[in-house]
Amino acid sequence: MDSQTIVAPMTPAGVSAVAAIRVSGPKVREVMRLLFGESALKNLKPREAKLATARDYRTMVGDDRKTAQVVDSLLYIFFEAPNSYTGEDVLELYPHGNPIIVRELIQVIKSVDGVRLAEPGEYTRRAFLNGRMDLVQAESVADVIHSANRDELKNAHRLLGGALSKKVRTLTEQVMDISARLELDVDFAEEEADPDYATWGVKIAAIRESVESILKSFKGKAAVSRLPLAVLYGAPNAGKSSLVNALLGEDRILVSNIPGTTRDFVEVRLFLDGGEIRLVDTAGIADKATDALDALSMEKSKEILAEADMKILVLDGSLDERGAFYHPERNEVESKGLQPDLVVVSKSDLLDDKCEELVSQPCLHEYDRAQHLVLERSESTKTKDESIHVSSKTGEGLAELKRAMNAALFKKIENSEDLWITSEREKTCLEEALAGIDRVLSLIRTNPAVELLAFEMQLVRRSLQSITGEISSEDVLQKIFAGFCIGK
Repeated sequence: MDSQTIVAPMTPAGVSAVAAIRVSGPKVREVMRLLFGESALKNLKPREAKLATARDYRTMVGDDRKTAQVVDSLLYIFFEAPNSYTGEDVLELYPHGNPIIVRELIQVIKSVDGVRLAEPGEYTRRAFLNGRMDLVQAESVADVIHSANRDELKNAHRLLGGALSKKVRTLTEQVMDISARLELDVDFAEEEADPDYATWGVKIAAIRESVESILKSFKGKAAVSRLPLAVLYGAPNAGKSSLVNALLGEDRILVSNIPGTTRDFVEVRLFLDGGEIRLVDTAGIADKATDALDALSMEKSKEILAEADMKILVLDGSLDERGAFYHPERNEVESKGLQPDLVVVSKSDLLDDKCEELVSQPCLHEYDRAQHLVLERSESTKTKDESIHVSSKTGEGLAELKRAMNAALFKKIENSEDLWITSEREKTCLEEALAGIDRVLSLIRTNPAVELLAFEMQLVRRSLQSITGEISSEDVLQKIFAGFCIGK
């Protein structure tokens, strides 16, 4: 392993209240001496946060340390090997989150001989090489960072905590036990009686079932990391953009009483209790397009609807002569095969108090119909108490709407104790182990030569050990950690 000391920021570039920088390796104490002076090394206590002034002692005049340029006043914590993230001496610095300060601190630290900028994933790689975690746990660090919803995050934490590693180690021990018995029979083939292949077959079949169960839990990273997509659609000027702004809590999308203001679909990110989703406001879908651009906009709306995990139809809440909701465009959009999961009907805030007065008004459309919204369940998802009143102006009912979206987009896992794997590498290793077990079972049925059985079980064991990194190559490690960010 590289004996150099590495340094990198742990927080993203940009302005923030606090930033974080990590230094790991044998030169940590020299870095502390350079930044804080000799006094920092006296009575040094691991895991104790200290406030100090970091200076660039390269700039001091003569022996007067007070003349050295101040970089920042900051907190720092020293972690002594092996009780650190990497298993090496580690220094974590928490300066103010000014990019100038972060850059200058790193430059000063790199001036120490034997210190360099860390490569992507190098801290976690060192943690693996120093026995602080196995390869499954190392890979799950990236999953913890990039999980898009609570279920994924919970699964990533279980992997990081060793839930899968424990299962794989148990299987490995079972395989090793059978392998040891097989190899014993190979060594003493002439002295021992014929082995009991039937008993071995039952044990190996049980191992196969466990391996196959883990393998079936695989979810590709592309599918796991995909954010759920909710799409608002409906007739022009029905209040879709107002609803998006209300859900976001800010005026992100231009709102106007002129039909056709939204010409292309607009995508934003919305955080629900279950995680982050993509929320799309589409151009209005009318019976007839007013021009070629309008026709193209409607086609784009239909394309994004085809990808939607949840379709929310927003309807115009105009009143007919009886004072009832009138929205013929609902039949129009539903007749085009765009069946909604939720339906939102817009109406005026004044409807409840001045219904009779509004019915007599010939120009109802002049009111802001998007200020008040009513949510209905579609026929396929109707339950008791399905109506939710939502005001995009006052915020009334928005929490209920978000809960309805959250329930539809983040379905509860039946067995919360189950976990799944997301690593293609782990999947490949499990497939190799499964194929080896199948060969062993086939040999037991057809040609139970103990030498062949012992050889195949060795291959199964190696495949399982490769999952946790007991057996690994430099190429494998390089591929895994190259995808990590610098600083992790």
